[in-house]
Amino acid sequence: MEDYEKMLKDLKKQEEMLQFTEFTNETALQIGMRLIQKAKKESLPITIDITKCGHQLFHYAFEGTSPDNDDWIIRKNRVVNRFHTSSLYLGTKLKFEEKTIEEKYHISSQEYCPYGGAFPIIIKNVGVVGTISSSGIRQITEHNLIVEVIKEFLEK
Repeated sequence: MEDYEKMLKDLKKQEEMLQFTEFTNETALQIGMRLIQKAKKESLPITIDITKCGHQLFHYAFEGTSPDNDDWIIRKNRVVNRFHTSSLYLGTKLKFEEKTIEEKYHISSQEYCPYGGAFPIIIKNVGVVGTISSSGIRQITEHNLIVEVIKEFLEK
């Protein structure tokens, strides 16, 4: 059985560490291109989306994806925008509590998708202003890909 408590602490720590001082359209482009490069290198058929304050700044769909992936991204982004945490964090929390999103929050899983792949764009001393998301592969792989790219970007 997975250690959900440890996962939750690790996921929260990622969000505390991976914060921007600013996030511009150019930032979105650079991160989006890095995600494409990594996904190509690893042959990951995903759709990538970066949205800030409701404005889609970057979107790319690899061959092998479909409009379903766009729908998953929209639903995962709703989780981030409502709960101000990664979609994987909320999904893990629900698993830990043995609840569905309907049971815990009285919202529809048709509109909110608590699965990994959407990470909050957090600006220091401001908060969550958007999402960096992907869809098309295993949720933990999507989450880790985004976290890795954000980390690399912030370290440069």
